[in-house]
Amino acid sequence: MTSPFQHSAAERDAAPQFVLPLVVRIERDAPPPRTDALETAARAVLTLLSDERATAEDGAWAQAVRDWQDARIRKVVRRARGAEWRRAAALPGITVTGRAAEVRVFPPVPLDGWPKDLAKLQVSGTELDDPEPVGPPPQGVPVLWTNPDLTMSAGKAMAQAGHGAQLAWWELDAAERAAWRAADFPLAVRTPAPDEWARLTATALPVVRDAGFTEIPPGSPTVVAAHPALGSA
Repeated sequence: MTSPFQHSAAERDAAPQFVLPLVVRIERDAPPPRTDALETAARAVLTLLSDERATAEDGAWAQAVRDWQDARIRKVVRRARGAEWRRAAALPGITVTGRAAEVRVFPPVPLDGWPKDLAKLQVSGTELDDPEPVGPPPQGVPVLWTNPDLTMSAGKAMAQAGHGAQLAWWELDAAERAAWRAADFPLAVRTPAPDEWARLTATALPVVRDAGFTEIPPGSPTVVAAHPALGSA
């Protein structure tokens, strides 16, 4: 799957708009750690992008993915628990698990055409915390660096991490993608110090800039995607 940016911004705005739904499982008595949820959401996006249903010419999700990529690359994260989660899990999609987090990603849907069992889920309420300090990223894995100057809900940050993973994916060649997929998409999400963030945004690494639909101003840099195959961060 190649980057859709052969289309101009005006062309993407004029195209029918689609959204990639993600649902995070947040049980009342066992919410996942925030960083684990962010990393699992990013891996879920990569899992869908590399799935044959999305990549094969006649794949069941291929047209939806093409339509989505021809417009704005929107992702929306909703939360579910109990019976809500079971109903969401029964819809076509892929569930990806982290250390404790569970995120289900679904093929893109029209912006105003969500399946009923997903449309009723809440976007708010994805306030997650890390109960323990998050250490440095493992050596050699891709890192999605988040902007230390922005305050985002966990749901918003999960969507941004997914954007960052997708930008890195588009930059890789076929062999690099295959290797990442074969390893089950190892990655880390971390927040650097402000001076390190300034340095990262000055490199040639992919940078996510938010469209400004929710929470933060348009054009805000949210994530720098550092993959070893893309050069030194």
